[in-house]
Amino acid sequence: MKLLGVPVSKTILFYAVPSVVSLVVNGLYNIVDQIFIGWGIGYIGNSATNVIFPLTVFAAALGVLFGDGAATYLSLKLGRNEKEDAKKGVTNGILLSVICGILLLILSAVFLEPIEILFGATEAVLPYGMAYGRIIVLGFPFVLISTTLCSIIRADGSPKAAMASLLAGAVWNTIMDPIAIFVLGWGIEGAAIATVSGQILSFLVTIAYLGRFKLLTITKADYKLKFKYIRSITPLGISGFINQMAIVVMTAALNNILVVYGENSVYGSEIPLAVTGIVLKVNQILLFIIVGIASGAQPLISYNYGLGNYQRVRQGFRFCITWATIEKPVKALILSLSRQIVFLIPLAMWLPTFLGIDGILWAGPAADALAFILAVIIIVYEMKLLKAKEVKP
Repeated sequence: MKLLGVPVSKTILFYAVPSVVSLVVNGLYNIVDQIFIGWGIGYIGNSATNVIFPLTVFAAALGVLFGDGAATYLSLKLGRNEKEDAKKGVTNGILLSVICGILLLILSAVFLEPIEILFGATEAVLPYGMAYGRIIVLGFPFVLISTTLCSIIRADGSPKAAMASLLAGAVWNTIMDPIAIFVLGWGIEGAAIATVSGQILSFLVTIAYLGRFKLLTITKADYKLKFKYIRSITPLGISGFINQMAIVVMTAALNNILVVYGENSVYGSEIPLAVTGIVLKVNQILLFIIVGIASGAQPLISYNYGLGNYQRVRQGFRFCITWATIEKPVKALILSLSRQIVFLIPLAMWLPTFLGIDGILWAGPAADALAFILAVIIIVYEMKLLKAKEVKP
């Protein structure tokens, strides 16, 4: 594992570059997906995908909870040379992803219509949202499991293998989208089929890695759920989960606000829904770059934190400021909630009273500025704490 004896920046880049590349490509295929849907179905189709978007983010959020938690736990335990616990943490994360993926599929399929209405579906959008959503929910177990495994695979020292999984699904989806929508004439259902088939391909690539772990030897006997390990890994992944859940809440709130204010504007309700969905997917590109760098820092920072090498941890912080990578879930939780929940939603509700539908657009930059100020304050405080630990005898 390339964590000791190598410059911090080089080690982080070894893990981060494949992660950034794969996430950005996935972000780009989401944009291409919207282009094909717009050409083939129209803005109603784009609106429908935006209504189902919070539910797909929730599925990914569970994968982040179990994947980041298990990956961080793995690195921490390897730093402390506790390999048996590391194995159990990894297998419990995988088992949780399987169980929750199946449960999410069942619940989403049963309650799909009220969920879409909750997320802002209008009468015009709902039929398209249901047609798209009935197929998309079939991919939730594959999304959840592959997301979990990708985090674990990176922590195992194989970031390129994790990248291969995401790239395979993204490329497949990009190729199949126009074929399913235009050539086969399947419309919005075709877009959903292309997406789910790409998710299945990513899942198969990650599953193929299970027998090739570098740092651990995992057997079937290790796959047993134990509360001890569930309790240990979930707090380590909670910040990423809350961050994703904040996106779910934010998107649902924005969708409903847009429907209300859009109805009284020249655009109507459906066009603002479509535009917001596209803008959110474009914004994800920048977010994915940041998440990719954080993923690259996670194995190094967690491993050295478990080892007690706080100087190297501080060096990692200087290169990539992130709290989800070590045992700091409370501070990570504060940062995760601040932008989406604490600042953005209240501003999106307040500013339109003065600026109309444009106020919703201005809420984003204002929330970003306030969240940045809060992040700087917490960063300065945390760096001082790490420095104090470093100088302790």
